[in-house]
Amino acid sequence: MLFIFRRHQRGCAHQHKGRGHTRCQCPIWVDGRLQNNRLNRSLGTHDWPTAQRLVRNLEVEPESAKSTPQTEAVTIRQGVNRFVANLEAQKLRVSTIRKYRLLLAKQLIEFTVINHLNLLCQLRPETLDDFRDGWKDGALSSSKKLERLRAFFRFCLQRGWLTQNPASHLRGPKISPRPTLPYSNEEVAKIISATDQYVATSASNGLENAKRMRAFVLVLRYSGMRISDVVGLAVDRISGNRLFLYTQKTGVPVHTVLPHFVVAALECSPRRSTTHFFWSGIGTIESAVRSWQTRLRRLFGLAGLRGHAHRFRDTFAVQLLMSGVPIERVSILLGHHSVRVTERHYNPWVHARQQQLEADLERVWARDPICLNEDEVTRRLRGNPEAVN
Repeated sequence: MLFIFRRHQRGCAHQHKGRGHTRCQCPIWVDGRLQNNRLNRSLGTHDWPTAQRLVRNLEVEPESAKSTPQTEAVTIRQGVNRFVANLEAQKLRVSTIRKYRLLLAKQLIEFTVINHLNLLCQLRPETLDDFRDGWKDGALSSSKKLERLRAFFRFCLQRGWLTQNPASHLRGPKISPRPTLPYSNEEVAKIISATDQYVATSASNGLENAKRMRAFVLVLRYSGMRISDVVGLAVDRISGNRLFLYTQKTGVPVHTVLPHFVVAALECSPRRSTTHFFWSGIGTIESAVRSWQTRLRRLFGLAGLRGHAHRFRDTFAVQLLMSGVPIERVSILLGHHSVRVTERHYNPWVHARQQQLEADLERVWARDPICLNEDEVTRRLRGNPEAVN
């Protein structure tokens, strides 16, 4: 006979009431004998009806007890800490790990503390519904947070801490695609011209960074790099007018070629340190990026534009595509891990595909019977507009 009970956790207000007390959210265990074998383990749930159903299944099919996956009673905080440690071991970007920490180590932990949840097995689908209802983000940000939440529970599932992914049922919000908007040539010229005004209106303690602004903008525009990569640009990555971007998985280095006036602007710009153009090398790169983002917002205001640094990257990619550079090569220069990422963002700007579409239409119209008799149709329309419907 099998007996189910709450195994009260440390800190449970009802732990002194013993196994007979069931009105709490502590994990449910099963104890007893099944086919002369002692069975004492967690059922991986805190829901009493679910536990009763699991025990009935065990009594009907005793062999299933041998194949039922064993789940470790891991706390939510332990699971989050191990997951974050795994991210750090993968050498992911600090900014990426920070986003996971914000969602899991801060928001999820605060939610579970308020709702008196301690174990991973206590996080059920309806619990995560309540957690997501508290998000105040837009559709795109909510979608990204949901991806991170699912990744966390996949990790827990792979480690055997859960028997099912409670976040798998959560559906992402509907996202309206936002087209990539590059800067026009006129807007780029305004931004570059505004760097002179930026220097003239800067205080003495910010004058050195103001003098670096023109070179900073030019590198953003003509390298296609992200702002974090430009801020951390090392001096030894530039040889002549060649800029080293990264090394591919095959071991092949990828370089881009900068216009000579961009290289000249870098040489004339005062270096922040002996090893970097725009970063002292002291402190975190994230804090330096935030400082440069603040400076760029002021520059955009002087230029009379609303923009952000990533649009320089979009401008770089779109110019290449509109000039007929294959999207596969553009993907390599942008450092995307797959050409599908490039296609998702820049497909409308692929000049070669637009030309192919136009050629396909021309070929179809050339075989159309009405188009073949184009002169007759035009004559009739001019003579009697109602003659042809």
